[in-house]
Amino acid sequence: MTLRLGYGTNGLTDLRLDDALGLLADLGYDGVGLTLDHMHLDPLAPDLAARTRHVARRLGTLGLGVTVETGARYVLDPRRKHGPSLLDPDPDARAARTALLVRAVDIAAELGAHAVHCFSGIAPAGDRAADATTAWHRLTDALTPVLDAATRAGVPLAVEPEPGHLLATLADFHHLRALLDDPAALGLTLDIGHCQCLEPASPEACVKDAAPWLRHVQIEDMRRGVHEHLPFGDGEIDFPPVLEALAATGYDGLTVVELPRHSHAGPELAGASIAFLRAADRTTGSEVTAPC
Repeated sequence: MTLRLGYGTNGLTDLRLDDALGLLADLGYDGVGLTLDHMHLDPLAPDLAARTRHVARRLGTLGLGVTVETGARYVLDPRRKHGPSLLDPDPDARAARTALLVRAVDIAAELGAHAVHCFSGIAPAGDRAADATTAWHRLTDALTPVLDAATRAGVPLAVEPEPGHLLATLADFHHLRALLDDPAALGLTLDIGHCQCLEPASPEACVKDAAPWLRHVQIEDMRRGVHEHLPFGDGEIDFPPVLEALAATGYDGLTVVELPRHSHAGPELAGASIAFLRAADRTTGSEVTAPC
């Protein structure tokens, strides 16, 4: 089974998008995790349709696959990181996040993306009404129109367990599935570093357990109990068993390097990351796609 490697544009924010895509193609990446944000493909731009068509042509010319990611920090609110969230106490604020995700699904369909990534977010500080039952109700209610759009578009929604969020673990993902009656459009973004950070099982065991729902994979190094995305080799993860487990699942989407705080060294780290993953994969007997 061939693993298809990508790199996240949230780790290349100092580059123009055209330049970032060209870099990744030159390095031999199979695709890109495209974060919708003001410096690249702005989901709120008045000329979004034309920009999306341009990006689709550029991806096609370069032969790059794509996942649409929605983790931009200040795309909706310049004062609140990741705000408003799907858990916001204000229904209009939640609706703004839902609308952004529906727009992301439409963009993904235009780009031929294999998934749209999102996360639950956290309840705002001081929200006394946000007991667990209320928070989960808000989340399911806000995600329902997004899942409807994903079903219509034929693009799965891949929800990411994120440390510190309402939906933080694989167990939380399965709780969401049950609350929503397990819709076909609902899938999982598995972040390998997050598995190391707080899951009770090893990252390779998490991959095996998550296999039926995998729609998107993010990968980086990390240490136990510390939510800090690290370049490969700077954390504690043993990657050959992880890559072997991924190859064994039959997952055919992108495995995207996720280093959102390292844009200052993005081009160098993009090159070092693909070299590391190829070297790690050669020890497993599976195959990572090599450059042409």
